Amino acid sequence: MKTDTRLYALFGNPVAHSLSPLMHNAAYRAMKLNARYTTFRKKTAPDIIRAINACDIRGASITLPHKTALMDHIHSVSESAEKIGAVNTLTVNNDTIEGNNTDWTGFVHAVEEVTSISENIFIVLGAGGVARAALYGIIERGGQPIVVNRTRQRGEQLAREFACDFIPLSEIAACEGHCLVNCTSVGMYPATDRSPLEGMDLPRVSLVMDMVYNPLDTKLLFDARRAGMSTLSGLPMFVHQGAEQIRLWTKREPPLETMYQIVERTLVHDNDQ
Repeated sequence: MKTDTRLYALFGNPVAHSLSPLMHNAAYRAMKLNARYTTFRKKTAPDIIRAINACDIRGASITLPHKTALMDHIHSVSESAEKIGAVNTLTVNNDTIEGNNTDWTGFVHAVEEVTSISENIFIVLGAGGVARAALYGIIERGGQPIVVNRTRQRGEQLAREFACDFIPLSEIAACEGHCLVNCTSVGMYPATDRSPLEGMDLPRVSLVMDMVYNPLDTKLLFDARRAGMSTLSGLPMFVHQGAEQIRLWTKREPPLETMYQIVERTLVHDNDQ
């Protein structure tokens, strides 16, 4: 690697399964940037900060379990990330680290490519960082979210934070809205035979979105189509959140089509094996 190569990275635990390096590096090649994106498996937020400083990393993607813990270890946090309560993006400028959240913009872009958020009801399944980003995006775009979670206490607390209703997972079949959004990791590779609604009926919605992007066609989406509902995979959200990171780091427009193609081609190939 050239000494003037700009280094970007994904930090989390685990990280080996992520397709972020594939997507980001394809984008940098298409943009003719002297940049490289790699992964670091780190167990604590201080470990991440030390690695950023030691390796002169200029931008970082943050995944589980560090999205909330890192907020206390960086110099500033964007308004949206502060309200969401999680960061998934760090930008290093002049030895200061700023935290942002591109999950919510990725979610909004993905949904608004197929439907309107404004004045529609979205049933948000889960209570983690991705769910928080989805709730923020729905409210920002004028939609009405409902939190659904298996653990009542955690779900009720999240609903209070975002001033919306909560329904326990056991009662999801009685829910009615425009779109169900799965913000849990249930159904992600390699446990592709699982659904977050295992043994339960789907709520009454016209669209089901799964934030899981590997596999492209989760069991939840398969069940939704069989019930006559439209579906949206996690791929557009994954691509759009990564594209927003590249905009923040490079101040340039990323090649969305290239990013889509390489991730989709890889997933289709892997799922055919």
